[in-house]
Amino acid sequence: MSFRREKHVPRGGPDGGDGGDGGSVFIQATSGLSTLLDFTRNTHFHAPRGRHGQGSKFHGKSGADLEILVPVGTIIRDRDHGHVLKDLKQDGDRVCIAKGGRGGRGNKRFATSTNQTPRYAEEGRPGEERWIELELRLIADAALIGFPNAGKSTLLSRVSAAHPKVADYPFTTLVPQLGIVDLDDYNRFTLAEIPGLIRGAHEGKGLGDEFLRHIRRTKVLCYLIDMGPGADPPSTALSTLREEVRLYDYELSQRPFVVAANKMDLPGSKEGFEDLTRDFPDLRIFPVSAAKSQGLGPLLNALYSILNPSD
Repeated sequence: MSFRREKHVPRGGPDGGDGGDGGSVFIQATSGLSTLLDFTRNTHFHAPRGRHGQGSKFHGKSGADLEILVPVGTIIRDRDHGHVLKDLKQDGDRVCIAKGGRGGRGNKRFATSTNQTPRYAEEGRPGEERWIELELRLIADAALIGFPNAGKSTLLSRVSAAHPKVADYPFTTLVPQLGIVDLDDYNRFTLAEIPGLIRGAHEGKGLGDEFLRHIRRTKVLCYLIDMGPGADPPSTALSTLREEVRLYDYELSQRPFVVAANKMDLPGSKEGFEDLTRDFPDLRIFPVSAAKSQGLGPLLNALYSILNPSD
């Protein structure tokens, strides 16, 4: 609230300016990030408030909008109501999750012919507040699915520039990995590796449900079967993996898939491969050795042909 007070103007009228609007909070997807780990330490965000209005009809400056960056593939949910606010599938996708409050009006706004000196102003309105949940799902064309120590990390490291941790013991991979497979200068696709599943994964055992959600966006699946000595019988392993995916998400289990029989360089693998092809004669099964980079070309070409049937 303000009135004009100048020399030779003894009865200056109201000249209080409006307050600025508060800043809004936006979330934007960027390909420059790959995890949500930063949000485990910082969970509160607020945009700046608007500045106060002043005399001489000076309006206050609006608060700057706050931009929060998240990886592509992040799903934003309202925590209290559970509905999805936005699925940020592409680089640059953006959504306003909390709108800034409107600035109050100065007393100049309330001057009328019957009230030429209003002695009141309007308070600004509070901005929106909201608790949200962020869930990251990888954006990949194809996904590797297999039991622990089946060779998923080795295969991904052989066919892409990704460098997942590789070791000869179960559960080497603890978080999903993503790599780009270049077949030539023009043909490429993204391949995701999720940590090894165990029986009961669809119920959350071994964090299986946390891992499986990352392949909901994939267009084609690749079941990786361990053909080495000491592993489960290949036919049993494949049946178990397919059943875990079906119990987790029936629609996902109906997507196209191929089977990669890995570790074909080890003793006993040929006999296991014969059993596998005999039990599943209608499936596309590719014998490979990720460790020795053998047989990978036909497997990758098959995945690409499913993703791009017109090529």
